[in-house]
Amino acid sequence: MEKNNKTAVFTTDDEPQLNYRGWKSMPFVIGNETFEKLGTTGTSSNLLVYLTTVFNMKSITATTLINIFNGTTNFATLLGAFLSDTYFGRYKTLGFASVASFLGMLVLTLTAAISKLHPPDCGNQDSGACSGPTPWQLAFLFIGLGLMVIGAGGIRPCNLAFGADQFNPNTESGKKGITSFFNWYYFTFTFAMMISLTVIVYVQSDVSWAWGLGIPAFMMFLSCAMFFLGSRLYVKVKPDGSPLASTVQVFVAAIKKRHLKLPEEPWLTLHNHIPKNCINSKLPHTGQFRCLEKAAIMTPEDQIKSDGSAINPWRLSSKQKVEEVKVLIRVIPIWASAIVYYVASVQQQTYVVFQALQSDRRVGNTHFKIPAASYAIFSMLGLTIWIPIYDRIIVPRLQRLTKKEGGITILQRMAIGMILAIFTMIISGIIEDKRRSLALSRPVGLEQRRGAISSLSGLWLIPQLSLIGFSEAFTIIAEVEFYYKQFPENMRSIGGSLTFVGFAISNYLSGFLISMVHRFTKGASTGDWLPEDLNKGRLDYFYYLVAALGLLNFGFFLLCAKWYKYKGSGDGAPEVAMEKVNPEKSPV
Repeated sequence: MEKNNKTAVFTTDDEPQLNYRGWKSMPFVIGNETFEKLGTTGTSSNLLVYLTTVFNMKSITATTLINIFNGTTNFATLLGAFLSDTYFGRYKTLGFASVASFLGMLVLTLTAAISKLHPPDCGNQDSGACSGPTPWQLAFLFIGLGLMVIGAGGIRPCNLAFGADQFNPNTESGKKGITSFFNWYYFTFTFAMMISLTVIVYVQSDVSWAWGLGIPAFMMFLSCAMFFLGSRLYVKVKPDGSPLASTVQVFVAAIKKRHLKLPEEPWLTLHNHIPKNCINSKLPHTGQFRCLEKAAIMTPEDQIKSDGSAINPWRLSSKQKVEEVKVLIRVIPIWASAIVYYVASVQQQTYVVFQALQSDRRVGNTHFKIPAASYAIFSMLGLTIWIPIYDRIIVPRLQRLTKKEGGITILQRMAIGMILAIFTMIISGIIEDKRRSLALSRPVGLEQRRGAISSLSGLWLIPQLSLIGFSEAFTIIAEVEFYYKQFPENMRSIGGSLTFVGFAISNYLSGFLISMVHRFTKGASTGDWLPEDLNKGRLDYFYYLVAALGLLNFGFFLLCAKWYKYKGSGDGAPEVAMEKVNPEKSPV
């Protein structure tokens, strides 16, 4: 634990010494996140069922809307991260976004509680005979979803980085605290999601949608309260100007000086001014993307201020900024390789619900049925069980064996998760083939809006869901930690947003893939792979297709990982003045 760990990290010339409270501030940080996840997951996890049963939307329409909502939500994190890093700081951004998220959930609750804000109940009629929502009802629904997008856009890129800000990166206890925080953050995160996917989903499905959406809204209110109660304990890192502007300046300066010859000893000759109040670690020279180094070559036309900075940063950059841009470029292929990986996760959040609806969801010989949306709890359960075992038992043993912090590198952890995702989709296809066969030969009932219910127990969905949970425990947690450690310190919110932008693109990619498969298989000999009634389709073929894409993507990831150069590793050049402004010497 962090005790009396006071270290000066200046973000402005007159900023006072920062008092790192470490784990003392975690009850408020993690409490805020726990209640926020109880609220958002409790609202969004069953949204697909809500749209098809209360708003009487068709499955394809509802799935497309959910994919667009998820995609837009995740893309909004990029804007939220930019505003946080450039203007407001993480504390103010989180405060504003939490309130917006609460208001969005409140509006969504009203659409369920007030009968005039949703279509009339359809009962057991065929979905084609149901009355759809009016434009005004849709408008009110979209207002609620829009406020939730604003909330998520500010919360998601900032909360992890804000929590990590509470630890001193210059001490051993602080470094260990940051790494452990990422693991335990996801432990509480998944625990909250498990509660949402059981208790809250049960209330929504079997008690009342008004109560089922009202409870998450109240959880979000508690999240806001927890966040503001801890205000006096937080380290509030102030924004350091526009990090994206300095990135663009490097490219512009390099283009203007593209005809210049690169120096033989760049670590000695390139302009390298670092402001006194810079919070970024000083980076050694690397040999990749050397064309960008032309941005830091001084010419007779370049003028320098008295403090050593360039008068015109659009013409002359510094070696430090060039190396920071190189870091960003090196991260992009790793980020891109994660996008196809997410497609497998998306299927375990959408089509697995439809699989559950047409499976025998009874528990034993009882009449109790597990709500279809609650099956996602098994992926959370797999993740929750694995994290403490990995963090407390496996990591210490791996560290003793490999002598590396964390036991294995971050990219190795991501690779393990990708392999597990491929096996997940193969197993999903096998189970779906069995479910469909039993639905056609030995049905146990009829799902009014879909078709025959298979005699295969819904519990057979547990293996694929548990395996994707293990996969996420490796890949997603490692990816978030990777961005936090590899991005320049003044861009950590933007780094945090990359995970969610990847989610966004994967949601759009998944929607595009579903549309293309639906379109091209409709007239095929196998028939439509993804019809309304899964028993008439071949969802198993679709799962195998995603597995094949995952295998190709894994090969691409291996090439990227082999080529990747970790931040601060350098290329062995004899640097001058290698001390760091804010050192983080722990190996990634």
